Amino acid sequence: MAVPFRRTSKTRKNKRRTHIKLSVPGMVNCPECGEAKLSHRVCKACGSYKGKDVVNK
Repeated sequence: MAVPFRRTSKTRKNKRRTHIKLSVPGMVNCPECGEAKLSHRVCKACGSYKGKDVVNK
């Protein structure tokens, strides 16, 4: 099996890995309390979803 003649530099390695990164989740503001929350999920701060109180029942 072949062995690389020279070591791969950090720059060359990082250029190859530019597409490997974390993505930011889609955050929206809650219409009830204004807290940032994930879309299509119950708000952790006030417990509302689609304008209805669903957690505090």
